[in-house]
Amino acid sequence: MEQDSLQDNAANAFCLVMTSVASEEDGATLARALLNERLSACVQLLPIRSFYVWQGQACDEPEHLVLIKTRGELYEAVENFIRQRHSYQVPEILRLPIDAGLSAYLDWVRAQTQLDQA
Repeated sequence: MEQDSLQDNAANAFCLVMTSVASEEDGATLARALLNERLSACVQLLPIRSFYVWQGQACDEPEHLVLIKTRGELYEAVENFIRQRHSYQVPEILRLPIDAGLSAYLDWVRAQTQLDQA
């Protein structure tokens, strides 16, 4: 891995943002919008089954997990973007730092999330 990519990673230059949505359609809509706004380089959508307690009631629901690859400096914009469009009262929005990765892939993430490249 190139030295500059190692330094970028150490400074949390990249992150994975996770959220979950009620349907595949909701996830696809969110993914397309994030890509159109260049807030993410890649979004993956996976069917999952979630078990949780909400307002005192045990829940067992099908959902879709949304994995958003982006730059760390865009996290707040991504969070706000999700909150404005999410159907849940309290959506899951988690930031996971990426502290290592293939240099060429991270360079691609950086290029895809630069507004001046549009």
